[in-house]
Amino acid sequence: MPSEVSLSSLALDEPVSSASAARRSWREVWWGLLDQRVGIVPIPVFVVLLAVFAGAVATGSLTHEINMMIAVLAVCGFSCGELGKRLPVFRHIGAAAIFATFIPSALAYYQVLPAPMLKAVVDFTKFTNFLYLFIACIIVGSVLSMNRDALVKGFFKIFAPLASGAIAAACVGTLVGSLLGLDPKHTFFFIVVPIMSGGVGEGAIPLSMGYAEIMNGNQGEIFAQVLPMVMLGSLMAILMSGLLNFIGKRMPQLTGNGQLQPGGADFTRTTARSSGPVDANTVAAAGLFAVTLYLMGVMAQKIVGLPAPVAMLFIAVLIKVFQLASPSLEAGAGVVYKFFQVAVTYPLLFAMGVAVTPWDKLMSAFTIQNLIIIFCTVATHMSVGFIVGRMVKMYPIETAIINSCNCGQGGTGDVAILTAANRMQLMPFAQVATRIGGAITVTLSLIAMAKLM
Repeated sequence: MPSEVSLSSLALDEPVSSASAARRSWREVWWGLLDQRVGIVPIPVFVVLLAVFAGAVATGSLTHEINMMIAVLAVCGFSCGELGKRLPVFRHIGAAAIFATFIPSALAYYQVLPAPMLKAVVDFTKFTNFLYLFIACIIVGSVLSMNRDALVKGFFKIFAPLASGAIAAACVGTLVGSLLGLDPKHTFFFIVVPIMSGGVGEGAIPLSMGYAEIMNGNQGEIFAQVLPMVMLGSLMAILMSGLLNFIGKRMPQLTGNGQLQPGGADFTRTTARSSGPVDANTVAAAGLFAVTLYLMGVMAQKIVGLPAPVAMLFIAVLIKVFQLASPSLEAGAGVVYKFFQVAVTYPLLFAMGVAVTPWDKLMSAFTIQNLIIIFCTVATHMSVGFIVGRMVKMYPIETAIINSCNCGQGGTGDVAILTAANRMQLMPFAQVATRIGGAITVTLSLIAMAKLM
């Protein structure tokens, strides 16, 4: 009798267990689908958002309102990045960053993007200027979570490979242009100098204004000449930095994996351990702290003329050097840095590609002579940085990547280059190369042109 009861119980329980297993299986399939992502976007959410975008375009309700823009930039930016990450060979040399920047530029130029979406992205990017929010959080987060001694030593040592690389690149680029039959002055002032001028806003624009005044020329026409060199130099720097990242994986003795010199191990985890768990309040405070430092940089720019990101960088370095930030705030800043690196990089690159990267200007620079000169200029800058960096006891791959940022498209170029190199923690030093290095290049080139021409 007991055995009959047992069999009966098993028989009664069997369908219930089967149904429960089926329910678990259905949920597990759904959860598994949610865990499959395009970048950070779960695939079901990705599909729903595509349908929402189509409906918004059809009904004319796609605007630059922040919720819509977060969704648009996330879907589009991570799609481009994911495509680059899946390309054989090219994924190892920065294809994700290149695709996220230049595919949207081409889509905008050839009018593949719907007009309402194009207008919304351009308006949002230009009105919010969120590139500088990204740079602020990356710089402050990386500086505060960096080893203090490594920061102090590296901040001053980086000028040796940077300056020597720039001088060598200028000489080699001009020489190559001369060998290709171009006028040396034209090669130097209109090809080589724009590459190392620090981007568009802080480089190509003041450079073209200075050239126009000295030569009594048209600033718009001169700007159209130098802008393609800035963009193509940035593209070359992205490719070469991605290649260095690949080399670093094969030859780990040449790289600190984002640390500039030996003894500068990542301080984020140490800070987090010493300050205890990082809660939401601490992360929010660190984010506001980064914004505050950027606004202080803006005020410094108004007073002394120093570019706001550079002023912010100096303030952050002083705070770190004199240990004015608490360990908990430093740990929170590290979390803010990581969040922006993971969640904002590809959406930002997509926005910059649509709003400030003219595809036609980039294509106009694709001549054999320009490509050879630009390649030789960027390669020399990075190679000398590699060699000198090793001589001054810094990791050569990291110093070469920082030198490449001097050939980038300003802040956008820094983000793309460091993304391709997988070394976003080098942003403080990249800003030195871009802002300070670019400003020195523009100033010296204008002085030279005034004397020579």
